Amino acid sequence: KFIKITGYVNSDPSFKDHPKVINGASDLLLEIFGEKGRHTRVAIGVSSLPLDSVVEIDFLCEVH
Repeated sequence: KFIKITGYVNSDPSFKDHPKVINGASDLLLEIFGEKGRHTRVAIGVSSLPLDSVVEIDFLCEVH
């Protein structure tokens, strides 16, 4: 079960659509896992990420 995802978007300071970028991860989890893919989330804009990545996603999951 996915509890929460945090998405970091490497972007220009003028960019304001961080949640739209992270929608792709949320949609994919729901498509693959159905109801177990439901989660809360946070989308954060940053000025850089390791290895010049564009997006970094952190998952908090519960495993039984």
